[in-house]
Amino acid sequence: MKLRLVTVPKFVQRIYPKRIWALPNNDKKVYLTFDDGPIPEVTPWVLDTLKKYNAKATFFCIGDNIKKHPDIFKRILAEGHSVGNHTFNHLNGWQTSTQRYINNVSLFEKELQAQSFHHSSLVSRTSLFRPPYGKITSKQANLLQEKGYKIIMWSVLSYDYDASVSKEQCLHHVSQNIQPGSIIVFHDSIKAQKNLRYVLPKVLDNQKYAFEPIYFLNLQ
Repeated sequence: MKLRLVTVPKFVQRIYPKRIWALPNNDKKVYLTFDDGPIPEVTPWVLDTLKKYNAKATFFCIGDNIKKHPDIFKRILAEGHSVGNHTFNHLNGWQTSTQRYINNVSLFEKELQAQSFHHSSLVSRTSLFRPPYGKITSKQANLLQEKGYKIIMWSVLSYDYDASVSKEQCLHHVSQNIQPGSIIVFHDSIKAQKNLRYVLPKVLDNQKYAFEPIYFLNLQ
């Protein structure tokens, strides 16, 4: 049986205390995050669903997808969501040299600046960063933190992208582990959409929580 770590063991969090694993609060706020977009096949549906429930989220975007789909990216920000850097080409830090990795993060920054140049209402920088696959070396992380990035990891991994995980299992991963301050990972991607379309409305229908963006770390 394949081992899936839905939540992050405490000892791992203690090894990397500068990375953000949760945002504890007494207001029952939860932080939904969506990785790998924006793409036309999935992201507009996610935005429509969030709007229906008056919920906000954080989108960790791939720079190349922002470049390909600027109108969807603009809509993310226009509707009050926050965005984070997920590298320009979705690089695995464990398989990428430090310099190439940092350069790829910078390519995302340049794309964000280019978008804000054409649309003055858009953010020109974000301090939020999530490593694709959650894989980043300590050297890469240290350099990004020196540049002012907050490395946002997660409390709950839904496994929406895993074809071997049923939609019911995916919902169970989230519903059984969500609590105030949780940072929950979904993906606005093709391979995740089957599970996501089933799970997201059910999670949002949980009236115990307020769904907020990780907005306070964004820089204009």
